[in-house]
Amino acid sequence: MEKLENSLGELRQCFRSGRTRSVAWRKNQLRAVLKLIHDKEDVIFEVLQQDLGKHPVESYRDEIGVVKKSANYALSNIKKWMAPKKQHVPLLFFPSKGEVLPEPYGVVLIFGSWNFPISVALDPLIGAISAGNAVVIKPSEQAPACSSFLANILPLYLDDSAIKVILGGAYESEQLLQHKWDKIFFTGSPRVASQVMTAAAKHLTPVTLELGGKCPAILDSLSSPSDMKVAVKRIVGGKWGACNGQACIGIDYVLVEDKFKSTLIEILQKFIKKFYGENPRNSGSISRIINKNHFERLRNLLEDPVVADSIVHGGSLDEETLYIEPTILLNPPLNADIMNEEIFGPLLPIITVDNIRESIDFINSRPKPLAIYAFTKDETFKRQILAETSSGSVTFNDVLVQFLCDALPFGGVGQSGIGRYHGKYSFDTFSHEKAVMQRAFFPELEPRYPPWNEFKLKFIRLAYNFDYLGILLLMLNLKR
Repeated sequence: MEKLENSLGELRQCFRSGRTRSVAWRKNQLRAVLKLIHDKEDVIFEVLQQDLGKHPVESYRDEIGVVKKSANYALSNIKKWMAPKKQHVPLLFFPSKGEVLPEPYGVVLIFGSWNFPISVALDPLIGAISAGNAVVIKPSEQAPACSSFLANILPLYLDDSAIKVILGGAYESEQLLQHKWDKIFFTGSPRVASQVMTAAAKHLTPVTLELGGKCPAILDSLSSPSDMKVAVKRIVGGKWGACNGQACIGIDYVLVEDKFKSTLIEILQKFIKKFYGENPRNSGSISRIINKNHFERLRNLLEDPVVADSIVHGGSLDEETLYIEPTILLNPPLNADIMNEEIFGPLLPIITVDNIRESIDFINSRPKPLAIYAFTKDETFKRQILAETSSGSVTFNDVLVQFLCDALPFGGVGQSGIGRYHGKYSFDTFSHEKAVMQRAFFPELEPRYPPWNEFKLKFIRLAYNFDYLGILLLMLNLKR
């Protein structure tokens, strides 16, 4: 406890000194992140293999590459982001000028996640550094090798008086939340997010909550067989290719018309075999379940008798290696747990509808998802999805790619999250936009001051209506 107090005191002192505000400091820290990622690439591969069984290709795509891309993007744009933005000031305020000045919040707390333990710790850090904050990172204890790596290596590259890593479990997280922060950024489950938000409310601390939910994929009728194959190929990649389904933006279930279900299952099976071989357990290309608790949770979802009857592919489990085979289920009961909680694993329910437009009502009957994926060429249907559903994002004819696009914000809505980040949006998330107005001492307009009278009421009414000619005529009439 005393060590934590000392660390927070050092961070606050560092921020008050103004060191983190300079563009030089920010750029130096971003370059240090890039050097760390470059120097320790093999070590990162190793710790991700230890915690999640990730193949180096997956690790580079989803972890190292994400961090490099974000850091380079911030380096290229940070001076522009920091610059005051001039604002148009109405003639009513002449002579004056206005601007919006981004300023750092102060000392911020970032909670990382276990499924992407490197990128989801360092990507928000890049935003916090770019905005000029001092930072505490609390990695997930469920990815111990990655957490230890961050705690041991970050101080060797980054400014240790401004950026700290604090390890621990639920107790340490509770201790951190008892303190006053200037901003909290959390990635994880809605259950824990509600605890974070409750703690933040005591100090009126702003929060960004990156959560998840049941992200659907809508598969419309695609007249071209090649388009159908590409769509299903991307569904397979989006479901099992990112941490074996343990991803907040991964596909949770697929909606398809009943007449296409057999075709969908057939092509799904084909690409599962192509990507992971006859025995995915031995492929080396699929991540394992993070720990026994999550393995048991997924097993309980799958072994529910009414759910087990709906399995049409896969279903095998190995508790010793924390392996669950890519599994497809056809129309599991909608009141079963698997259809009412985020799956966060390699189980893919297929839900059939008579008409694909019914998928909109199905999605709207459930909490707002982090992402909706829709494979369709029907422009009218696209517009309907955009107009009649609410989600953190909508991606047409692909999956997951929106996460990698720095030009677009990433975040949820409702139960899938609060706030957004990536690219400039990360900088904005960790910045307060301060309004600045500068005025001259002349002229001085007396109608703004008491004592009040009919003339001043007329003047103010005209001013609020931006009726400058009326104000001029009123003044001329007064002089007469």
